Amino acid sequence: MEESHPVRETVHKVIDTVVGAVSGDEHAGEIPGRPGSAPPSLEEPTEPRPPLPPKPDQSGPAVLSATGRPLDEPPTARSQSGAYLTTAQGLRLPDSDHSLKAGPRGPVLLQDHHLREKIMHFDHERIPERVVHARGAAAHGVFRAYGTASTVTRAAFLAKDVETPVFVRFSTVLGSRGSADTVRDTRGFATKFYTSEGVYDLVANNIPVFFIQDAIKFPDIIHAAKPHPDREIPQAQSAHDTFWDFVSLHTEATHHTLWNMSDRGIPRSYRTMEGFGVHTFRLVDAAGETTLVKFHWKPKAGVHSLVWEEAQIVNGVDPDFHRRDLADAIEAGAYPQWELGIQVFPDTPEQTFEGIDLLDPTKIVPEELAPVQPIGLLTLNANPTNFFAETEQVAFHPGHLVPGIDVTDDPLLAGRLFSYLDTQLTRLGGPNFGQIPINRTHAPVNDMLRDGFHQTAVHAGVAPYKPNSLDGGCPFFAGSQEGGYVETPVQVPAARKVREAPASFDDHFGQPRLFWLSLTPTEREHVISAYTFELGKVYEQAIKERTLRVLARIDPYLCEQVAQGLGLPAPAAEGPLPSPVPSPALSQLGKAWPVTGRIIGIVAGPDGDLDAVRTVRQAVLDGGMVPLVIAPVGGTLAADGGTPVTVQRTFATARSVEFDALLLAGTPAPGADAYGARDAKAGNGTPAGAPVDPRVLLMLGEAFRHAKPIGGWGDAGPALTAAGVDPVAPGVVVGGSGEAVLAEVVRLLAEHRVWDRFPTAAGVV
Repeated sequence: MEESHPVRETVHKVIDTVVGAVSGDEHAGEIPGRPGSAPPSLEEPTEPRPPLPPKPDQSGPAVLSATGRPLDEPPTARSQSGAYLTTAQGLRLPDSDHSLKAGPRGPVLLQDHHLREKIMHFDHERIPERVVHARGAAAHGVFRAYGTASTVTRAAFLAKDVETPVFVRFSTVLGSRGSADTVRDTRGFATKFYTSEGVYDLVANNIPVFFIQDAIKFPDIIHAAKPHPDREIPQAQSAHDTFWDFVSLHTEATHHTLWNMSDRGIPRSYRTMEGFGVHTFRLVDAAGETTLVKFHWKPKAGVHSLVWEEAQIVNGVDPDFHRRDLADAIEAGAYPQWELGIQVFPDTPEQTFEGIDLLDPTKIVPEELAPVQPIGLLTLNANPTNFFAETEQVAFHPGHLVPGIDVTDDPLLAGRLFSYLDTQLTRLGGPNFGQIPINRTHAPVNDMLRDGFHQTAVHAGVAPYKPNSLDGGCPFFAGSQEGGYVETPVQVPAARKVREAPASFDDHFGQPRLFWLSLTPTEREHVISAYTFELGKVYEQAIKERTLRVLARIDPYLCEQVAQGLGLPAPAAEGPLPSPVPSPALSQLGKAWPVTGRIIGIVAGPDGDLDAVRTVRQAVLDGGMVPLVIAPVGGTLAADGGTPVTVQRTFATARSVEFDALLLAGTPAPGADAYGARDAKAGNGTPAGAPVDPRVLLMLGEAFRHAKPIGGWGDAGPALTAAGVDPVAPGVVVGGSGEAVLAEVVRLLAEHRVWDRFPTAAGVV
């Protein structure tokens, strides 16, 4: 699949839309973000007509019966139809603005069935949100298998060139549905594969290890990390006493906590986020031979993150930053892609590899010891049509397996196999949640499960039991040769019943030190900053001091720097530190990645060199990126009489965090609204005779601090100087040609940020 042409074609339509909007052509293309599938009229429409279709980027669950039978209908078949408003029973309504009353000023009548139905349904629109992973975004897509996994698993969807529909939901763990996207947190990466053998759910995270080793501790970590129960604050963050109280006492959480304090805790987007199955799974091939594996999702765009100040700004400026980025990318044709890969280990009785216990979910196996082998490509290519029906009602479960994939004795996984199923009973109203359209299998269903809330299948027959003769013995059992799921006959060792963990689970600090030593100096600075910030929000000194003891067992410099920021003495490590071999694969930095879908802000004014702006914008489009023109006011720029240049952002609406790089087409004049009473970002306004709008200076200063590439041509120098941006600093590109400046900015953007702009401390090596 070509990675750039969907973006190029779509953004070319953007230009057509812009020109069309000016000329009145309503059939031109459109930019991402339009709410509906057609432009609205100025006045309220009064001529009856059928509902508008969904937008081209939207799709819905496949149309299947409750028992998995394909129905010859498009995904829109479940949407409303007809030109007239009706009740839930299809009764047409002449009015929905006034209750039925005894006269215009009289009392409301009890017989108003429409009022009763409308209010009753509204009262019950909301279902309980997920206890964890409540805040999410999702998309439809397709998974194409390479066939490379066929040597280790009989799973049909992993055979060569098999394409499987998928639905993927990304989420944060701690926040409520109304929380912000760019908080420091673990992210969920859950994929529902609608395979020919039934639904398979790979319920992953963006961090490869977990806080706990045994599921019995899950309520503890979540209770500790959630807002304090007395005040219900802070929301969607770990910078508070109860979280650090727990993880400083429960040191098996150290590895996950360190990952969370790294840049992995604040990803740039879902599109640039890695995914991990966390647990070790067992694969079974056609001959019944078994292999142990760990699953990895590798983003084709690379693994990138925000900086902390940037994440904080985004949470206020655009709390929907990640879900908007995902939806806009798909609508623009910049389809996010990940390769699914596996680390492969022999299935030995010990279930260890190179001394690492594969059943311990707080441990990783470095990729240098077991390379990740690609087995397929995931492409997300359609947005949901309805958030509630799809994103909110989708139900994942690690126990949704297919032949060829089995679980292991990981004690955390064992609890998840219970918990995920149990939680749907409350959230989705009963045991038939699998019949909700987004959850329906694409394989035929012939079960003997009957009745219950929301049963939408109409079962035939009189004998939902086995054995039976009244229904002719149906349904019959299927062995492995008929595609039946047969659990791997693993030998269970004879043992006494205990509440203990194996001795190999006791090392809580070796792998955190491995992770720390594998990071670059820049990434280590970010970890130090994160710990200092988080612990600075903790009230109790004892919790801070206890956490410093934990950090001392990871690295003395890390402990010293955090202690210095907290104004506390740094304790010595309790015992010798391990000396693991660093794993370069754990670092996000040092590689070049595709820039497809990146957002380039172009600051321009009505009197600037618009020919250069047109040329640069076209080059951005041709490179598979998205250009957004930023000007003093909205509308179009066309002072030179050429093709109008549409303005997507104004100085009042733009903020640097929206862009991956900024370009200055000269130094545009200040806007007329550049004063604090109108726009607080303008501060005291533009001093008399000053050439630069203060909001442009704010954007440039933030972009510079956040290590983003900055470019300028023409008379851009005064703006850079006024913003305090050194024109010869790393990642600042100044030239006479917009095209040449863009080329260098794109080269820098392939590394995500210009990290060498700011030197690290001497001790961070």
